[in-house]
Amino acid sequence: MAAAAAQRVDQGSLAAIFDSNTDPNSAVSQPVLQCVQVKPLTGQPGAPERFRVVFSDISNFVQSMLATLLDLEVLEELGECDKLGEPKALEFKAEEDVKPQSTTIASNGFYGGNSAQQQSQSRQSLPSRPTASSAAHANIYPIEAISPYAHKWTIKARCTNKSEIKTWHNKNGEGKLFSVNLLDESGEIRGTGFNDQCDMLYDVFQEGGVFYITSPCRVNMAKKQFSNLNNDYELMFERDTLVEKAEEQNGVPQVRYNFTNIGDLQTVEKDTTIDTIGILKEIGETSQITSKTTSKPYDKRDLQLVDNTGYSVKLTIWGNTATNFDVPEESVVAFKGVKVSDFGGRSLSLLSSGSMNVDPDIDDAHKLKGWYLAQGKNDTFQNHASMGGSMGTGRGDPIKTILQVKEENLGMSDNADYFTTKATIIYVKQENVSYPACLSEGCNKKVVEVDQGQWRCERCDKTHPKPEYRYIMSVNISDHTGQMWLSCFDDVGRMIMGMPADKEQWLKDNDERTRQDAYQEANCKTWVFKCRAKMDTFQDQQR
Repeated sequence: MAAAAAQRVDQGSLAAIFDSNTDPNSAVSQPVLQCVQVKPLTGQPGAPERFRVVFSDISNFVQSMLATLLDLEVLEELGECDKLGEPKALEFKAEEDVKPQSTTIASNGFYGGNSAQQQSQSRQSLPSRPTASSAAHANIYPIEAISPYAHKWTIKARCTNKSEIKTWHNKNGEGKLFSVNLLDESGEIRGTGFNDQCDMLYDVFQEGGVFYITSPCRVNMAKKQFSNLNNDYELMFERDTLVEKAEEQNGVPQVRYNFTNIGDLQTVEKDTTIDTIGILKEIGETSQITSKTTSKPYDKRDLQLVDNTGYSVKLTIWGNTATNFDVPEESVVAFKGVKVSDFGGRSLSLLSSGSMNVDPDIDDAHKLKGWYLAQGKNDTFQNHASMGGSMGTGRGDPIKTILQVKEENLGMSDNADYFTTKATIIYVKQENVSYPACLSEGCNKKVVEVDQGQWRCERCDKTHPKPEYRYIMSVNISDHTGQMWLSCFDDVGRMIMGMPADKEQWLKDNDERTRQDAYQEANCKTWVFKCRAKMDTFQDQQR
């Protein structure tokens, strides 16, 4: 099969297509090539689907960008083969009077051909590849296009984070390193410099600055334990890697976030790296701990963040960030690259590769600040401590499917049965979803409005100016074996709805459309439910 495929491939066709000295009429109009790599690219919302591909004609290979795969014919009769031959990266002869040509392929043909119309159309389809501002940086690559197959590239990126210089000592010797996070319109990538490159480049990179980084530069598979970036690859600076500060500092994004709400942390697995944003509610004192593995002391400081989901979380910062922290309370702080822990239910820790931004000029921050000043300043917040076992089995409760729960008649005996199940919410009952509760600490009993602005609790024998609404909702959940109804109380209701019951009640009275959107958003989400099943009697009926 491989021999037959090799015979069909038009060897040398890539060099002929991209060689400006070759007669265009002599080039193969529809070459047969082997696709040795294809990967979908993550673009902006609403952007057309694109792919990164590597094509080989056995002699050479080129990396390309496709806006669609519809114009390519797959020769299925040749099957799937391992890489044919040992193709080398296609090199181009630089000529002063010839503009650099791209090797990117668009859906309508080859980008970089002699047709000016083709070049214009291709540039429009790839907005992340900026026009060259000078001959020295003519071949600008988007970060999303960088891979081990890329050859002779330059990226223009903003340094969003620069680590401190770290040293190591082991049986193989000693050394030092630093790392930077680089961002452009297409994505992010981490770059690391060791030893000589650390000395040479550390002072060149400045956080917030825009730089040209030009190969040779090694492209490796990303080590996810050291990076929080959404990229399969990372850069390792080499002796001849060129880093230059760009004269034009605009046109490159400042930072890119993918926020997780504090109320949603219970659904995030332990050790996951996320971004989050919140109001700085409390600031702890600096303390010091000693590492059990290295016996080195580390400075730390605990912060408390809150947001409009009604939840708070403890976030720990370390080192100089902790000792030099001088952000005032009630500021909006955006964190990029925090690690989720299950300590105390859920807590967060800022990674050394992470960063924080105080009062950022972004929509999420403005909305959060507006909510806090209008309402949140006087709200009470719940932490995740009471839900600490919801992602695991806690006391050792068995994991059951819905079918097993029904077949084993769980909850039908005199004693309560406990189990854990993973299922998807398919319906949230909107009637009687909450009740007005007493404001007295630890009471939570239903209160009755006896007069305008007078809510009375019979248990406490007190009257309050307003109640605190608490969830008591019914949800229908489903897994691959069946469906069943669950009754959920306030802490779980807040997680499902992403808001406290007071806000849900306000929406019911003032903004029904937004309320319906919230219920729609709650559907089709998968959770791990920790359940207690017991038969009870209500109005002479067992349930």
